[in-house]
Amino acid sequence: MSGETNISKLIRGMSPKLNEGEHVFCTIQDIETIDRKDTICEFKEKEGITIVIKKDMADELGLSYGYVASWITLMVHSSLEAVGLTAIFSTELTKNKISCNVIAGYYHDHIFVDSKDSEKAMLVLNALAKTEN
Repeated sequence: MSGETNISKLIRGMSPKLNEGEHVFCTIQDIETIDRKDTICEFKEKEGITIVIKKDMADELGLSYGYVASWITLMVHSSLEAVGLTAIFSTELTKNKISCNVIAGYYHDHIFVDSKDSEKAMLVLNALAKTEN
C-alpha cells in the first residue's frame, strides 16, 4: 500500500483531524533518557535529537521548549512520492499567517501549528479541501 499520488484526490481527501493536547519540540542528547512510548516522533541531527512530545510530559520531565503547537493529521494516505501536497497546504496556511511544521509519516502528513492558530488552521485546511470538489 503505497498511498495516493493524485494531487486533486489528496487535497479533496485531506480530512484534517485536530489531535488532542498541546505538543512541543525539544532537543536532547541521549534518547535513552526518554521513554519512547512518550514521544510522538524523533529526528536525529548532529546537534542533538529532536523529539516531539506532549507539553505536559515535557514539563514533567523538565525539558526546555519554546514553541507550543497543536497537531493536525491529514487523514488521507498520501504517498511519500506525492508531489505538491505540502506546497499547497503550506501556501494556504502562509496566506493566513499561520506557520507550520510538517512531518511526513508513512501513511499521513502531520502538521504542527502554533496552538493559538489551531482553529484557524482547521478552517483553512477544510476550506482548501472543499475547493477541489
